[in-house]
Amino acid sequence: MINFFKLKYLIYISFFVNINSVFYRAIIAFFLSFCIAFILYKKIICWNRKNSIIGEKIRDLGLFGQKEKEGTPTMGGLVIIFSTLIPTIFLSTLNNVYVFMLIITTLYMGCIGFIDDYIKIKHNKKGLSIMGKIFSQILLGIFIGITMYFNTNISIQEQKIESKNSHFLKKKEYGFKTTIPIISSIYHNNEFNYAYLLSWYNQKWKKYAWIVFIPIVIVIITFLSNGANLTDGIDGLTAGISSIIFATLSLLSIISSNKIYSSYFHFIYIPHIKEIIIFSFSFLGSLISFLWYNTYPAQIFMGDTGSLTIGGVIATLAIINRKELILPILCGIFFIENISVIMQILYFRYSKKKYGIGKRIFLMAPLHHHFQKLGYHENKIFNRFIIIQMMLSMLVFILLINK
Repeated sequence: MINFFKLKYLIYISFFVNINSVFYRAIIAFFLSFCIAFILYKKIICWNRKNSIIGEKIRDLGLFGQKEKEGTPTMGGLVIIFSTLIPTIFLSTLNNVYVFMLIITTLYMGCIGFIDDYIKIKHNKKGLSIMGKIFSQILLGIFIGITMYFNTNISIQEQKIESKNSHFLKKKEYGFKTTIPIISSIYHNNEFNYAYLLSWYNQKWKKYAWIVFIPIVIVIITFLSNGANLTDGIDGLTAGISSIIFATLSLLSIISSNKIYSSYFHFIYIPHIKEIIIFSFSFLGSLISFLWYNTYPAQIFMGDTGSLTIGGVIATLAIINRKELILPILCGIFFIENISVIMQILYFRYSKKKYGIGKRIFLMAPLHHHFQKLGYHENKIFNRFIIIQMMLSMLVFILLINK
């Protein structure tokens, strides 16, 4: 009888220890966000069928099946934000600087996207101006860059060092180190300090490394946010790709937050980032729930409210994990979609100025529309892009893991 009570007591203790751990809270956050989003999407779809007042207005691009999408509700982005923040607020530590940054990024980019969607629905199909979007993304980049570089609660490689009187003191390393994946896979050293870019000329310039770091953050956030927005042109494409990216970044967060794991895989150990795993799992649950209704034929769209937020949050997550330099590989599809539009515009202007007639590299930009023009069904494009994203995520792990 005594053994039974002891066993029961150990089970209770084990349960409460586990339920308070970050991993278990993250799992709960994932399913909670999925369920909240799943119910809300169903309600919005049913409500829109009865009222038909929040439907998407589709610009005529001459693509097959385009007109059938007219009137599809475009409130998905708001639901993604709401169903992500609710579990995060209830299950994570809100005074954590990393969680605070992610919440601010989500709300800020969500507001910019919502303004863009509102203008599209009520006034102009083009929505917010390109310069308006870029300026707002630059402001976010400045905020993230300054916070990451100057906030005293952000450090890496926290170690205990024995002092002269046999007491242990905590040593925190500040500044900003990051990871270069290709170099780390060759030289087994994945750390790179932005201060090196200035110190080679003058050692005193090390303290001005933020002059290099903040512009890089601005470029990453702007480029990635626009890339996710441009990719959102085929049913399920942005949500599917982003789900794989979030799963990858969540795993990287788990490794970087643990001294043993980070040491084994030669990752930069980052204290206090465990709480962002809850946010990552919440966002992932919301995205998978959205994907349920957004796969072809889509019953709901995320709009710019969702796509701009997704790009901004992915960029911020990678910067927090000191993995921002892997984004051209991990988010290769977003980058290529963005580059295809830039190439198309520049070449059109160049050829028009030189030959008097504007020429195009692609049949239509961004790239996924080029394949649609070639006659590929959007379902096939979606499936193949998902396969490519899986390969890119695996490539990132190959380049990062040095064992």
